[in-house]
Amino acid sequence: LTSVTIPDSVTTIDNDAFSYCTSLTSVTIPGSVTTIGRCAFLECIGLTSVTIPDSVTTTGDMLLSGCIGLTSVTISDSVAEIDDYTFSECTSLASVTIPDSVTEIGWYAFYQCTSLASVTIPDSVTTIGEHAFQRCTSLASVTIPDSVTTIEEFAFSYCKSLTSVTIHGSVTQICSGTFEQCPCLTSVTIPNSVTTIDYDAFSGCTELTSVTIPDSVTSIGNRAFEECISLKSMTIPDS
Repeated sequence: LTSVTIPDSVTTIDNDAFSYCTSLTSVTIPGSVTTIGRCAFLECIGLTSVTIPDSVTTTGDMLLSGCIGLTSVTISDSVAEIDDYTFSECTSLASVTIPDSVTEIGWYAFYQCTSLASVTIPDSVTTIGEHAFQRCTSLASVTIPDSVTTIEEFAFSYCKSLTSVTIHGSVTQICSGTFEQCPCLTSVTIPNSVTTIDYDAFSGCTELTSVTIPDSVTSIGNRAFEECISLKSMTIPDS
């Protein structure tokens, strides 16, 4: 199967509908579709672009996981969540714009998208899930907006090209391994909202030269700055 046109009568594309259609190069999803199930296009390695129309309000986990040929995607302006593993291992995807409707980026959502060089996280997002951008080895910089209150474990770990991170002031915890093994990270600003820096948060950030720990922080976990060999000084506040 190399191409498919879905008629306007269709409202639902169910779980696994086209999974492992490895020769599928194009698919047209009509504006009548409101729901796309989990794994609907899993491992469709020949797909290069997909447009999810604004009519779609619900998508399932692993929607396009393993689509290694995917270079561009347009995400519906109506979805509230980038589900778990949605784009995991889409190794050719270079950039993505997350619409303002999205409030949550799920677990492993962009895991190992090794070509992903830029991502725009809108002000609507409140949660970035575990391992969401782990091993996005081309990602150079990230701005996390004020709306984000939770960045879960290992969200940006092993982002080998990440040089700068700006975290705005709603996050209360730098979770375990959030920036672990980001060897190009040279600076980070931790906002005054943060009370906890958890274990391995910045371990292996070998180029990190400076970090300011605000007075709001009350706890720093095991190995939080392990192997940060370029750090020359650190002030641990009275808090």
